[in-house]
Amino acid sequence: MGPKKASSANPTPQRVRIPIELKKEIIDKYESGVRITDLVRLYKKPKSTIGSIVGKKTAIKEAVVAKGLTVFSKQRSQVMEDVERLLLVWINEKQLAGDSVSQAIICEKARKLHDDLIKKMPATSDDVSEFKASKGWFERFKKRSGIHSVIRHGEAASSDHKAAEKYVHEFKEYIETEGLEPEQVFNCDETGLFWKKMPSRTYITQEEKALPGHKPMKDRLTLLMCANATGDCKVKPLLVYHSETPRAFRQKNVLKDNLCVLWRANSKAWVTREFFYNWLHHAFAPNVKDYLTEKKLDLKCLLVLDNAPGHPTDVAERLYGDMSFITVKFLPPNTTPLLQPMDQQVISNFKKLYTKALFQKCFEVTTDTGLTLKEFWKDHFNILSCVNLIGKAWEGVTKRTLNSAWKKLWPECVDKRDFEGFEANPERSSIPVEESIVALGKSLGLEVSGEDVEELVEEDNEELTTDELIDQLQEQEARPGETGSEEGREKLKELPTSKIKEMCAKWLEVQTFFDENHPHTAIASRAGDYYNDTVVKHFRKVIKEREVQATMDRYLVRQKSSDSQAGPSGIKRRREVTPEKDLLPQVLMEGDSPSKH
Repeated sequence: MGPKKASSANPTPQRVRIPIELKKEIIDKYESGVRITDLVRLYKKPKSTIGSIVGKKTAIKEAVVAKGLTVFSKQRSQVMEDVERLLLVWINEKQLAGDSVSQAIICEKARKLHDDLIKKMPATSDDVSEFKASKGWFERFKKRSGIHSVIRHGEAASSDHKAAEKYVHEFKEYIETEGLEPEQVFNCDETGLFWKKMPSRTYITQEEKALPGHKPMKDRLTLLMCANATGDCKVKPLLVYHSETPRAFRQKNVLKDNLCVLWRANSKAWVTREFFYNWLHHAFAPNVKDYLTEKKLDLKCLLVLDNAPGHPTDVAERLYGDMSFITVKFLPPNTTPLLQPMDQQVISNFKKLYTKALFQKCFEVTTDTGLTLKEFWKDHFNILSCVNLIGKAWEGVTKRTLNSAWKKLWPECVDKRDFEGFEANPERSSIPVEESIVALGKSLGLEVSGEDVEELVEEDNEELTTDELIDQLQEQEARPGETGSEEGREKLKELPTSKIKEMCAKWLEVQTFFDENHPHTAIASRAGDYYNDTVVKHFRKVIKEREVQATMDRYLVRQKSSDSQAGPSGIKRRREVTPEKDLLPQVLMEGDSPSKH
């Protein structure tokens, strides 16, 4: 018996799966007229691979999968596909809130989503199976979606009191060592705001709930708010919405630079790392620099952050040049509810003041004009009105409230009167905020109480239900095609098609490079898919529309030429019509038949 063959020194290379969204993209380009040989060159894939994708185009196009998934199986039920799509929306919402999530929490949420979706199905449906959200499923879900980078282990929902106590002492020592004054120490935090939402018992809310498909109360924006420990320097807030240029802005010709907030937009309406850097550069740094100069203090400041995904740990590496005077210090994980100053009644107080400003606006409009409350609410209260109310509410948050918020993290900087029991309500005035809201509500004929106001403020922090997650998913999937600004559309018209094609080809090259070389293929694919869906897809659609229009133009020119060459009886010469047959497949869209044209 001969000796055994030595194993190969070069292991078999691991197969790289092509994301489903990329497969759909290849099919779109093929159907728009791009040849398979050109697709091979653009995507740097074997001809057999491209041919296989094109051959399975019907099944691939019909696949409805969660964003970032690289594989799908015929054995996977539609319920499971929906569970994972909603689960990714929920994880994003958790990131927005800065909450930690563990494997146990994600699995429990997946089971809850599955149960809720099963209840919505017809009793006779065959698409019902037991789902245990096992460890094996979780591992496969991580590979399909690339979420392992955002998982934090341990008891995610619990607050770490020991770590908080230790950090308070470390923070005090740091402040003393650096010689920082309260004026130089800042804190920022994000919060979601359902800006068009009234207490649940008001008839406005009841009427909204009764209208099918009409859910403006679920229209959310995200605010990043920041102030210093003395409370006398409020930085311009960052506002992230799902529309870059809302209709109200276009109607009023609004200049965003003149708003009381730094306006940014993305499909999820949440703070990204780039938005955070942008806010640091355009709002925080110049605002704080002017303030410290006016106060004749040393040009240095400390910004205290929590561990939200929008606050990347490498932020210090990008604080150079005009931002080099800023130092960043992070709170320990799971201590935000205990130490974060903005979470100590500042944000909740702001939301109460926003509600008060909203009720005051309703009262003024209905008193000074002939509009009813319903008419104002439905036709005149828009996102621009909301921005103005945000500015008024943020201005109404007092120095005392902002200063008192540092009691737990830095008690030495808080005015002593707060420890002696003076002014238990930091916003004390002739009438407390809640009572003002109730009085205004009653003057408008609304059923509202102090408990309703507290419930309204707390609802912004509550976890979204399955129905609300479905609404969020539907909104997110509908927004990438949203119409942009007039200026943007005009600039796009001036772009030559050749330039757009050139840039799309370069993007394909870049995406292919990262997909093939990134150590975590799923993460790279998910990021590329998101950019494809929100940005590149629009330009490809422009190319396709222009090509179809050009084809139609050529067809009409030939048709006109053919008509002019017709005989006295009006019958066209057959040889002039024949070439037009070749144009027909280029004009028809998927699923159309020649009779439609």
